[in-house]
Amino acid sequence: MSIQLETATFANGCFWCTEAIFQLLDGVESVTSGYTGGTIKNPTYREITTGRTGHAEAIQIKYDASKISYQEILDVFFSTHDPTTLNRQGYDKGTQYRSAIFYHNLEQKEIAENFIEALTKEGVFDDPIVTEVTALDVFYKAEEYHQNYYINNKTQGYCVAVINPKLEKFIKKYKTKLKQ
Repeated sequence: MSIQLETATFANGCFWCTEAIFQLLDGVESVTSGYTGGTIKNPTYREITTGRTGHAEAIQIKYDASKISYQEILDVFFSTHDPTTLNRQGYDKGTQYRSAIFYHNLEQKEIAENFIEALTKEGVFDDPIVTEVTALDVFYKAEEYHQNYYINNKTQGYCVAVINPKLEKFIKKYKTKLKQ
C-alpha cells in the first residue's frame, strides 16, 4: 500500500526551530527548510536576511493525512510561535520572520481561515492574530546546510539556547502525537 502524502507550507520564525518541531510529529514524513512569499527568484540565505526579498523563512511539510490531519498540523503551528507579532518571532525581526500559512488548495485555505476564526472567538491569544493566509506560489529549498539543522548541530549555541527550550515545551504538550 502506497502512502499519499499531503503538503503544508508555513512560515513561523526561524526555520531551524520550526523544522526541528515538525520533524518529531508522527505522520510527518519530511520537513524542508526554504523560502517563499517574495518576488526574487532562487533567493539565497544572504539575500533573505536583508529583509528586502519579500520572502519568509518557511518550512514545507510532507505528511501522511491518515496519521495526522492538516488541522492537527495547524494546531502545532499556532502553539509553537506567536502569531500576534507582526514580522517578528522572539529576537528575530523582519518580514522574513512573519507568521504565514501558504495554502496549496482551497480546502487548506478554508481550514486555515476557520482555525484562525475559532482561535480568535475563543480568545486564545491576548492580541489579534496577524498570520497571513496566502496561496503558495513557489517554494525555494534553502541551502543544504539549513536542512536538518538542529539534528546536525544540537550543541551549537543557538540550538542549545533557543531550540532546546522550544522542543522541551513542545514535547510536554504533544507527547501523544510524537514519533515513537
